[in-house]
Amino acid sequence: MKKIINDGFLSRLEAISFNMKTSMRGYFGGTHKTKSYGSTVEFADYRDYILGDDLRRIDWNLYSRFEKFFIKLFTDERQMHIQIFLDCSRSLAYKDSKKKDFALQTVAALGYLAVQNMDKVTIKLIKGDVALDPWGILSGKEAFLGALGKLEDVEFSGSTDINRAIVNCPTLGNSDGMTVIVSDFLDESNWKAAVDYLLFKKREVMLVQVLDPEEMDPSYKGRTILLDSEATDHYDERNMKLNITRGEYDAYKRALRDMLDDIRSFSIKRNITYLFARSDEDVEKVFFEQLFEAGVIK
Repeated sequence: MKKIINDGFLSRLEAISFNMKTSMRGYFGGTHKTKSYGSTVEFADYRDYILGDDLRRIDWNLYSRFEKFFIKLFTDERQMHIQIFLDCSRSLAYKDSKKKDFALQTVAALGYLAVQNMDKVTIKLIKGDVALDPWGILSGKEAFLGALGKLEDVEFSGSTDINRAIVNCPTLGNSDGMTVIVSDFLDESNWKAAVDYLLFKKREVMLVQVLDPEEMDPSYKGRTILLDSEATDHYDERNMKLNITRGEYDAYKRALRDMLDDIRSFSIKRNITYLFARSDEDVEKVFFEQLFEAGVIK
């Protein structure tokens, strides 16, 4: 467990919580204030009495002043369901597993943040075109830390189809929390369709993109054979033989910039959270700075 995330980071997570942008159905028992009204002890508002309302909620002090019945409304607290989809493609294990380590640390931090706020969390592993659910619903720190000890053994291999894995997942839920997708988003699947499906299911969505510094600024030059990390062998058509010139290098940088701009633009249009990180950055710094700025945590 310490191999993924240190105790100091975990302790600092205990001082914050998720800040939901939208109302949710959820389950009673969590710590999230919703836009509906419930039966906690925290007063929220008044409204006119309607025939059939609970007479115990009438504010008799207001009645004595206005000779009109008003009902006291209280905030509702619900248990959120955080779903984390982890892209387990081989490209996430690129360059001595730094991308993989960053992705695993992000999953661990988000999951721990959920359970310490009494929310439920599921960690789904995207393998090929399916989302495996090896640990089921985790509720409470003990259950989560038990799963976290096994998370470091997850194998990253082959290619993935984020869209099919998420759309065909039978346990997405509806209007009961947040879905996080952790990936480099370098696969060829239509992951945007998966996001739209999640929004249709009234779930908040957060994208976490992790890239290696070498992917951001490649050092290759001259005659080079580019091996796709998800290729099956050296003869796979995804591999390429290139004579990399300054022109090819500049074209790659433009394509990369266009891809990042496209993800940011898509996220803004859909009102979803997009977190970008390089795998050589400190995950705690990225986590706190970007998520606080985005208003996801408070």
